[in-house]
Amino acid sequence: MSDLPIVLLPLGADEDALDACLAALDAATPAGTPVWLADDAQAGPRGVAVAERWLQRTRLRAEYTRRPRPIGEAAHLQEMLQVCGGADVVVLAADAQPLPGWLAQLAACLARDPSIATATPWCNAGEVAGWPRLGEIAPPPADPAWTAQACAAMSPQHPELPAAVAHAVALRGSARLRAGGLDTASFGSWYAALLDLSLRLSGLGWRNALCETAFVARGGEGGMAEGDLDVLAARWPAWHRRLADFLMRDPLHGMRERLQALHGQLRQSPQDDLFDAPAAEPVR
Repeated sequence: MSDLPIVLLPLGADEDALDACLAALDAATPAGTPVWLADDAQAGPRGVAVAERWLQRTRLRAEYTRRPRPIGEAAHLQEMLQVCGGADVVVLAADAQPLPGWLAQLAACLARDPSIATATPWCNAGEVAGWPRLGEIAPPPADPAWTAQACAAMSPQHPELPAAVAHAVALRGSARLRAGGLDTASFGSWYAALLDLSLRLSGLGWRNALCETAFVARGGEGGMAEGDLDVLAARWPAWHRRLADFLMRDPLHGMRERLQALHGQLRQSPQDDLFDAPAAEPVR
């Protein structure tokens, strides 16, 4: 599937979350998609075993690498991005669970508008890309097939977001190279480093867009390393004001209501069974 972005999955220490993530990724992603599981010496023995068992049976074209010693989240992800060169990629959090069609929809979002540098899907814990409520953490969808179908039925408008959100973010390779990649000297977490990169891309004239036709679930929001928030505030003094304005105005309110309506229509349809999909089973 060379027309799809490379999926980059930096591993963490939560084995159960990784287990669920890999099961969902395999079920929701086209066979043959390139996936890179990269371990900055974070996964424990059980996490390594989960990854290795998944590699033996996945339909995806997956690879696993592990560093002998950790170099830090942001530096590790930057190494991955450098290896990918100018290719489009999607960075996926290791505790996220993609819904069916997610990757093709993100690729289509980048293809529709060359000014889009980052594309972020909906998420139940997606901050500014949150659904069903903005800026709140909701439970993951109980009916992922219906939620994915409702998202796919949305009209693709790809509105502007204040910045990319780290549950899953598609990065245009050419834009990423132009901006110089992640600032690993200033940030410890890749969550903050990706946010900073998206703000630099915006300053260079690209857009950080919502991909309203895709959904990636997550158990909670990402977190920053100590000191990252202070660096962001110093470098981008208007950032907090812009974020607060976005949360107060809620420009995505109508779009979330439309998605809710589409979701309700599927639930009430007499042909609900057409949208059923088997649940992804974690690797054991």
